[in-house]
Amino acid sequence: MMFDPISRQVFSIRSRRASALTAAFVVLSSLSVPAYAQQPQATTNVQSPSASNLSPAETEYTLGAGDRIRVDIFQVEELSGEFLVLVDGTVSFPLVGNLKVEGLTTQQLSSVLSQNYAPFLKRPVVTVSLLAPRPLKIAVAGEVNSPGSYTLPLGETGKFPSVTDLIRQAGGVTASADVGQVQIRRFFQGKQQVLTLNMWELLQEGNQGQNITLRDGDTVIIPTKAESDPTEIRQLADANFGIQADRELNVAVVGEVARPGSYKLTPQQGRTGENNTSINNVKLEPPRLSNAIQLAGGIKPLADVRHIEVRRQTRSGTQQIIAVDLWDLLQSGNIDRDVILQDGDTIVIPTAEALNPEESESLAAASFSPATIRVNVVGEVKQPGVVEVPPNTPLNQALLAAGGFNEQRAETDKVELVRLNPNGTVTKREIELDFSSGIDDEKNPALRNNDVVVVNRSGLASATDTLGTVLSPIGSIFGFFNFFRIFN
Repeated sequence: MMFDPISRQVFSIRSRRASALTAAFVVLSSLSVPAYAQQPQATTNVQSPSASNLSPAETEYTLGAGDRIRVDIFQVEELSGEFLVLVDGTVSFPLVGNLKVEGLTTQQLSSVLSQNYAPFLKRPVVTVSLLAPRPLKIAVAGEVNSPGSYTLPLGETGKFPSVTDLIRQAGGVTASADVGQVQIRRFFQGKQQVLTLNMWELLQEGNQGQNITLRDGDTVIIPTKAESDPTEIRQLADANFGIQADRELNVAVVGEVARPGSYKLTPQQGRTGENNTSINNVKLEPPRLSNAIQLAGGIKPLADVRHIEVRRQTRSGTQQIIAVDLWDLLQSGNIDRDVILQDGDTIVIPTAEALNPEESESLAAASFSPATIRVNVVGEVKQPGVVEVPPNTPLNQALLAAGGFNEQRAETDKVELVRLNPNGTVTKREIELDFSSGIDDEKNPALRNNDVVVVNRSGLASATDTLGTVLSPIGSIFGFFNFFRIFN
């Protein structure tokens, strides 16, 4: 009888398989096998965890184009080997030809190969292992700095990238991100799965089950939070996948500031423990509201710091309005009031209806107020004009900045202080000076921006000036007669 080459190969394989199975049967026959089916099994009551405690389950890896696999058929080296999944999702196997493997797990492919090799081999034992997974193409959308499609390689140890790895690759989340409702959309064996992750459990409890590994074709969606929470934003700034401090921000500042307009904000040197972004081992933090106000020259005297608005465009196209009370920051030290900004924010500082003097002094010393104030010193001083002094400078210091009194002409025991009040009125006070006194509202008040200090002439200087005015025409007449004397 004549055999073709393939038939000889199959006959040889079957002969070796029959010999191996016969030997294995003899060995197994000599062993006593316990009759488990006849033994009653103890019943164990297992309580399933509540739905709130369940973590998203990891999905098995499915094969796709670019994967390199290893197929081992027990005692059949001729048919074993390494194979590459082609772009159409198929692999050409010896004897059985091309098979569609895309979307199958390695265990499912083992079963498929066993069925396909059954006509050629007696009870084939097939093992499939993944040698080199393909690079993962994953999309991320929503509240991240750089949404889009990313190709992520596997780690050096073959570890698959996690959700936080992808978010970091996309530049971190924005300040409007709702990380408690992160969605993973995944196709598994032809059906779409939607997994919901609560990343707050990772941040606050260290629950790694929320940071699942990704699969090729996954789509990660970071939704927009309905209302902004400054406390949560600060916590996101601390997270390594959260708000990143590695780029400039473009923001607009309008209203009661010295120089309204558009500004570029750079990351600031961070407070201890904030944000993991660093340059030259110096930790950086995202710019805050007070940084933008400082860059715009500080607030004006009529600024209403209790009702500041931060208007923010989200990735979904809606606008969030964050109400900020910087007065609470000054009184309680609540750093969350100093809101972390993001690119495109608009800061609106309204005009106050009324401010009392005590509040004005507190605001003048705030970090978001101008570094200097302008005071106009006029009258009998050595260098009259506008002087720039620190906020809350006492009156006597402003006089010294203008060179001090003109001793021969100035009235040195009192001056006049003219002030524009927040309600639009103007007050004029006479201040009896006491240079030995500290800040005293009666004798040495603290100055505000645009105050005017008037140093009047002394009584002697006024009399001298009046006499000079009266005698000036007479002097002119004598001067006229003196002109004719030169001809005598």
